[in-house]
Amino acid sequence: MNSSVALYEALTSAPDERARARVIAEAFERLEERYPHLPELATQGHVRESELRLQKEIERVRAELKLDIEQVRGALRESELRLLKEIEQVRGEVARTKVDLLKWIVPLMFAQVAAIAALVKLL
Repeated sequence: MNSSVALYEALTSAPDERARARVIAEAFERLEERYPHLPELATQGHVRESELRLQKEIERVRAELKLDIEQVRGALRESELRLLKEIEQVRGEVARTKVDLLKWIVPLMFAQVAAIAALVKLL
């Protein structure tokens, strides 16, 4: 029984229901022997179901990533504000240091000029 015609002839020539059932069972057995992976094949329904599950999973992952991205953006904004504050503090310290240096350098320069002038008078 290599074809559907042979199966048909065997079914029509079977004397009773029991013989027909046996012919059908043998046909299924040969089909399973010939295609052992047949039960593992996916139908269009299985494929569509898998696609829907994957789409749902993709949407869930996208939503999670969106939340993660927003958290990272928030953390970056906080870091940026903190760094700007620190930069302003450092600029203030530099300006104060500059003023402090000028407070010391100008009188020292005048003292140095006076000391040089005194030395020149002594000579």
